[in-house]
Amino acid sequence: MKRVRKPVLLVVAILILLFTFTSVWGISGRNGDNKVTYIKGVSDIRWGIDIKGGVEATFVPSTSTNVTKNQVDAAEAVIKRRLISKNIVDYEIYKDYNHKRIIVRFPWKSDEQSFNPESEINELAVTGELTFREGKEYSSTATGSDGSTIYKTPSGTTASNVILLGSDIESASSPVASQDQTTGKITYAVPLKLTSSGTKKFAEATEKLKGQTISIWMDDEMVSWPTVNSVISDGSCEIEGIESASEAAKLANTIEGGALPFKLTTDSYSAISPTLGSSSLMAMLKAGIIALILVSIMMVCIFRFPGVLIILSILGQTALTFALVSGYFPFANGFTMTLPGLAGIILSVGMGVDAGIITASRIKEELWNGKTLDSAVYKGCQDSFWAIFDGNITVMIVAILLILVFGPKNILSSIFGASTTGSIYSFGITLFAGVIGNFIMGVYAVRVMLKASTGFKCLHKPWLFGGAKK
Repeated sequence: MKRVRKPVLLVVAILILLFTFTSVWGISGRNGDNKVTYIKGVSDIRWGIDIKGGVEATFVPSTSTNVTKNQVDAAEAVIKRRLISKNIVDYEIYKDYNHKRIIVRFPWKSDEQSFNPESEINELAVTGELTFREGKEYSSTATGSDGSTIYKTPSGTTASNVILLGSDIESASSPVASQDQTTGKITYAVPLKLTSSGTKKFAEATEKLKGQTISIWMDDEMVSWPTVNSVISDGSCEIEGIESASEAAKLANTIEGGALPFKLTTDSYSAISPTLGSSSLMAMLKAGIIALILVSIMMVCIFRFPGVLIILSILGQTALTFALVSGYFPFANGFTMTLPGLAGIILSVGMGVDAGIITASRIKEELWNGKTLDSAVYKGCQDSFWAIFDGNITVMIVAILLILVFGPKNILSSIFGASTTGSIYSFGITLFAGVIGNFIMGVYAVRVMLKASTGFKCLHKPWLFGGAKK
């Protein structure tokens, strides 16, 4: 039986509390009048239509030519892809083939203050048209909100020579990092896959423009201008040399969402009210706080010191779920939180409490059977693992099925049929994240802290762990 060093208890506890604080409140500063977010918190979560309401917009083709049913389907697929690229999973989208229009409903941004539907539609950028062009000639410049220069309106050869349209791009994958072996500098690349027609056009263009520039435009704004290093004939290529991960992700999302078969215009738009509203969110929040206080009192009264550590792990588990939802981690974008998603968090917290009770009860039983404190803690942690594992792994399988069936990728659509329901997907995501958090916080972190706590003389008392006082 190997004892964990005493400082581990304090280190793990402080890390959990620090992580909980930053995941809830986030870290931000100000650059002049602009707010700069360094770490996202709960205030950065994008709430679903059921809680905060959102926007309803009707889009129609701007072209006067006949629009086919297949083109309407393709436009719908692109709009969905743009919503998903922004991790908006709580959306509704309808097609009207007779009037050649697409109706979309999606929630407000997390930091929305004016609740202006028009600005939300601009964020969706559904009217944008993606093109790949020869060279990088432009007519004018503008200054972005971050002070960067924006090149606008293609001119000359760039205006006349369009190499690819958005419909020629099959997909743009997540950015890939690489390190220069000489300088140690890390850059990012965006992998692209072209359609069969796009592959042929791009092969001809890269052969002609080897060593020259092919610029990428969204409407009249140049978003990238990579240099052709070699002839690309297999339909797969990478846009290399991007300096930041965020810049690469933005470019990937722009390209991924740019394959409209025709340009869309906004026919009408309006704000829609939440189905349940923020009052339901506040009621759930108050109920959750009251429940946590009552559970904390019960855990401390029954299990004493292990109860304190279990409550600490519950805070860490909940914080981990909120962190995944808000976009706290740079590698994981946030997604829409609905009321069913909050229900998933509450259910996973209940599982975390149950896991803690199983461990604390086993330790208490060992103490009352006459074991020493060190032996009881070790044996109790060891014997409780599989009981916790069985319950959590079953729920994890259910959560994964919900994500695959109701998620935006429709991975299991061949079995269950195509179905994307953002509220159920949100429930599956938070439930899955909660189970992972339970394993990290409720199983590993609690056990480490329990084993480290027996090294403190002031804590080396069986009654503090549920045993008899004498």
